Amino acid sequence: MNLPLELAPVESLEEKEAVARLYGEPLLELPKDLYIPPDALEVFLEAFEGPLDLLLYLIRKANLNILDIQMAPLTSQYLEYVEAMRATNLELAAEYLLMAAMLLEIKSRMLLPRPAREAEEELDPRAELVRRLLEYEQMKMAAARLDTLPRAERDFEWISVFVAEKVVERLPEVSLHDLQVAWLRIMKKARLTQHHRVGREQLSVREHMTAILRKLGDGAFVVFDTLFDHALGPAGLVVSFLAVLELVKEKLVHVTQNEAFAPIYVKLADGSRDDA
Repeated sequence: MNLPLELAPVESLEEKEAVARLYGEPLLELPKDLYIPPDALEVFLEAFEGPLDLLLYLIRKANLNILDIQMAPLTSQYLEYVEAMRATNLELAAEYLLMAAMLLEIKSRMLLPRPAREAEEELDPRAELVRRLLEYEQMKMAAARLDTLPRAERDFEWISVFVAEKVVERLPEVSLHDLQVAWLRIMKKARLTQHHRVGREQLSVREHMTAILRKLGDGAFVVFDTLFDHALGPAGLVVSFLAVLELVKEKLVHVTQNEAFAPIYVKLADGSRDDA
């Protein structure tokens, strides 16, 4: 079975000679009225932070010893960079020109002959330049090391976490409904254990308050149910319950429980009128 072969498209002569494409169509020559602004094509040199940065770059590029700089080639390369910067319409800072003048002065001082006595006493004209280059290199290396350190909002983000200094256990509060349920449970138990008696009793809420305070005299927590004497009957239990409510109202006792639906405990207040 013979399959048809797919031949690669042959590029036409026009497409080979096209200098550009406009909407997919080949252009054989640029339009006569094409205008290219002078600043459309620019050559960007390496960005330098100042004349010392440029000098240090030239020294490292030429693999020169910073303590024994060859001023003639260094000055020539520096001036070439300065002229290139001026040719590309970049704003040339005055410090670059000042450094160029300094390099020319050092170069001229090294070229001029000097008497032997003056040559021994005079310092190397490059000494000040070398000192400034070494200090600048140290500062640049220190800045590079600082830049490698983690930086907020660049390498990480700050977050705020609230941490409580002290965690205080908060026990559930005893509501009126809890007291009502406990009271109904006591009344139900009293009806099951007490015979019905017909009589008239003189009961005092103050006396029952005093009796309850005696039971709480040691300052320990006492179960709410144990404060009631079932032998007193329903009337006595009612008076005892009113006595407990009166003690709570006067802030003489403290009523609490460990958790919801847990047994209720009663404790004598610590002499503070603010405890409830």
